[in-house]
Amino acid sequence: MNASRSLAVLPSASFPVTYSTLPDVYTHPGLSLSQIFSIVWAYRKLTIAIAAIVIAITCLVVALWPRTYTSTATLMVNYDVNDPLNGKEFPIGLLSSYMATQTELMRNPEVLLAVVDRLNLTQDDEYAAGYSGDSAGLREWVQKKISKNLTIYQGQFGSQLIYLTYAAHTPAEAARIANTVADVYKEQDFVRSTSPTTERAKRYAEQLEQLKSKVKQAQEQYTSYHQSNSLIDSGGKADVEIALLSDLEQQLIDAQRARRIAESRTSSDQDVGDQVMGSQLIQTLKTQLATQESRLAELQTTMGPRHPQVIELQSQLQASRRALSSEVNSYSRNAAGGLSATQQLEQKLQRSVAAQHEKVLNVSKLHDQAAKYRLELESAQAVYKRALDGYDQVMFASLGNYTNVSFVSRATPPVKASKPRVLVYLLLGTIAGCLLGLFAPLFYELTNRRVRCRDDLERDNGVPVLAEFQPLPMMRSTA
Repeated sequence: MNASRSLAVLPSASFPVTYSTLPDVYTHPGLSLSQIFSIVWAYRKLTIAIAAIVIAITCLVVALWPRTYTSTATLMVNYDVNDPLNGKEFPIGLLSSYMATQTELMRNPEVLLAVVDRLNLTQDDEYAAGYSGDSAGLREWVQKKISKNLTIYQGQFGSQLIYLTYAAHTPAEAARIANTVADVYKEQDFVRSTSPTTERAKRYAEQLEQLKSKVKQAQEQYTSYHQSNSLIDSGGKADVEIALLSDLEQQLIDAQRARRIAESRTSSDQDVGDQVMGSQLIQTLKTQLATQESRLAELQTTMGPRHPQVIELQSQLQASRRALSSEVNSYSRNAAGGLSATQQLEQKLQRSVAAQHEKVLNVSKLHDQAAKYRLELESAQAVYKRALDGYDQVMFASLGNYTNVSFVSRATPPVKASKPRVLVYLLLGTIAGCLLGLFAPLFYELTNRRVRCRDDLERDNGVPVLAEFQPLPMMRSTA
């Protein structure tokens, strides 16, 4: 019995056959590129799905991530001259420490607490959120929050610029906090720079007032002393008194000389005294007496003693002698009177000289004391004048707007958020999704091995492959 069957006939086709030519000793352990490619190709849809899911999650996270905006204020710190009174130059060797100190001062709680008070941040729910303590510690809580979001750094290469950056959830808030911190720091730096000069000006004014009082007191003392002692000036009256003393002393010397002359006259021979010898009358009487004596001698030799001419001549001779004696006695009495007068004058002048000397000494003492008061007055006036000359400089320094800090640029509200960085996060999400999509199937394949290519037999099982056929086309049934 012949039975006919309808069998499918495979179409004749030629398939490329690949033979293994690599010995086993040259193969390396692990997965080959062919195995990895086979696994990835087998799970290509799953890889794409995993990568797409990760990228979608990344996009969702980026979309829901709270936006953070940063705004920066730039300050320039000048360190050339920070003492307006003394003009001391800043040592360059201390620049790094000086700039570091300024940076720390910006972070100081005194600055940040002043910012909290100025902006009334304790009443802001955003800053007060999460605080559960008493109201006394709320300021410190808010200050610490601000400090965490505040970034301060110096420019590169020893720059004088300091950048102050604040991060907030809104652009306006970031700019507001950054500018307020910079303003408060600038104000406090101004106070630190000018408070010493202001305090110095205050003390200087007090000392100037004290010096003025001393000058006034010295002037009153000097004037009162002159008025109470009838002193017109410091040297005129003393010169007059000294001149008067010199004149009295000269008069005393003259009186003493006259007294000595009078004494010599009274103690010497009256006949040969200077006054007697100088008297014309006495000289005439002496001449007359000598003539009469000579005539008497001649008459006595020729006439008798009783001769009338002799008697008359004797009578004339006696009269001349009496007249001469009377005249000499008169001169003697005058000399004695002159001696007494000169002695009295000398005594009077001695008393006057002594009194004038005492007066000169007293006047000298008065003028010495007046000179002392005048010296004190001049010294007080000189000190007051020097202090008054320097007062303008001190007041100018105390009233001047000296500050070492100035704004280069104020913080402005940013247009874009600094966080999250969308492109970076999307790129990282894409890379992570691709890596996860590639490595997840590989890891699964390592735990659940399958034969997908010739390397799976040769490398893992050590079975040589004689030939490798391409996948067969789908068989179709024919009627």
